[in-house]
Amino acid sequence: MLEVDRVISQRLSSDVPLVGSVSQYIIAAGGKRLRPALLLLCCGALGYTGTQRFNLAAVVEFIHTATLLHDDVVDESMLRRGNSTANAKFGNPASVLVGDFLYSRAFQMMVEAQSMRIMEVLADATNVIAEGEVMQLMNMHNAELTESGYLQVIRSKTAKLFEASARVGALLSGATPAQEQACADYGQALGTAFQVIDDVLDYAGDAAVMGKNLGDDLREGKTTLPLIAAMKRADPQDAALIRHAIEHGELDQLENVVRIVRGTGALDVARDAARKEAERAAQAAEQLPANSYQECLLQLTAKSLQRDH
Repeated sequence: MLEVDRVISQRLSSDVPLVGSVSQYIIAAGGKRLRPALLLLCCGALGYTGTQRFNLAAVVEFIHTATLLHDDVVDESMLRRGNSTANAKFGNPASVLVGDFLYSRAFQMMVEAQSMRIMEVLADATNVIAEGEVMQLMNMHNAELTESGYLQVIRSKTAKLFEASARVGALLSGATPAQEQACADYGQALGTAFQVIDDVLDYAGDAAVMGKNLGDDLREGKTTLPLIAAMKRADPQDAALIRHAIEHGELDQLENVVRIVRGTGALDVARDAARKEAERAAQAAEQLPANSYQECLLQLTAKSLQRDH
């Protein structure tokens, strides 16, 4: 990961000072670096030690960072990882344009792998992520969103880059088709579990630990699994209160919404859905060679359920 960070720093260079300032700001803000780590772990599990893994790990982090820059503009977010978002600090135009720079730099770098298949996987993933963002936008303030519709959004918007990162690790390693599919399945399931827990934390977490404002999802009108489960289980009056809060993005009802979500057991329903995805990820990882990297992939499935931010 230190080598990946070195590549990231090196490839953020630009003759345009603002590009470097915004890029460095959001990259330096930290983050879990899960997607590049996933790519490296799959390479390790399958025995690939070439330097191209560092380059492509940086590529997936650039794609992810570009989506964050654009996300925060669309969502009008002011806080991420405990810091002001790039759009709050530099403005929306700079955030959107630097996001474009990161996308284009990622595509410059992926060409260097000289693999049409890897380019295809990352290009397709980037397109699906964009579709997922649009699906989410279309469903803002839609209290009728079903669990299957919710899963379709998060599998496109979040899990797809996890899936692509793991698949690229397999492709770099010259994996068999079965191993490649196992890596892709692992990434998709882990990414889905990760996002479901993220949505749980918006109603169960500690704002100081999470580095974001609780209730942001509600303010933005996002119908996430905890809300879907709560509306199914609440009495008609409480279900109507949640529906109204989603449709109008009303934070003045946040305390009541949190009370209903917690009181109906909706958080347990969502955690159980995440646990099933984590189990699916573990089953996929078990199809890879048994070594310390595979063990780390298995541990990651458990940790994805236990996080608090």
